[in-house]
Amino acid sequence: MPQTDYKKLDEMSAESSKSTGTSRARSVAVVGLSIAIIAVCTWVTIPMGPIPFTLQMFAIPLIVCILRPSESIAAIAGYLVLGAVGLPLFSGMRGGIGVIMGPTGGFLLGYLPGVILAALFLYITMPVADKYCAKRMEQAQADQLRPSAWQRIRANLLGCTFQLVAGIIFTFVSYVTGWAQFMLVASVGPEAAFAACVAPFILLDAIKLIAAVVVAQPIRLAISR
Repeated sequence: MPQTDYKKLDEMSAESSKSTGTSRARSVAVVGLSIAIIAVCTWVTIPMGPIPFTLQMFAIPLIVCILRPSESIAAIAGYLVLGAVGLPLFSGMRGGIGVIMGPTGGFLLGYLPGVILAALFLYITMPVADKYCAKRMEQAQADQLRPSAWQRIRANLLGCTFQLVAGIIFTFVSYVTGWAQFMLVASVGPEAAFAACVAPFILLDAIKLIAAVVVAQPIRLAISR
């Protein structure tokens, strides 16, 4: 009967613990950095009626595209909690539960369920896109030594499409919750609320969403190496 190599088992256990600790430290650092990025993008504010123009709708889809689902959810949850307890992380460098419960706080309340749904969508679809991309790249490499930039773009189109859909899911949820809370708190009808806090931002948020997906691609490539 073969003897158990306890020394080897101890080394394997230590290596596994070290790897787990490194992964956790990385996740904590990434989540903290993501919260800081969202806050900085939120501070870029241009007044546009009751709802200011910020870069939140660029930063959050970018983070959802880049991070693991658990990390992106933790980042937005941490951002909301820190802002709710009073840190000046919201637009206009404001903080506190009063901002969340105010007329425009519904958009903030929609961030967490929106990110959860978007991250879940990418968790299901992106493995398919990554597999498709790898297959296309293998075909391109078989034809020539190094795939061209156009071949790389074509191979990644499916993943970009999925990320764009995820961003639309997040934006839609945020719009619905923001629209509903604005109606309740401001005591206005659905048409007036839509005209005040949704309609002026659809085109701008679409541009920010497309930019986030484009910017995410080289970052994802660098992280995966």
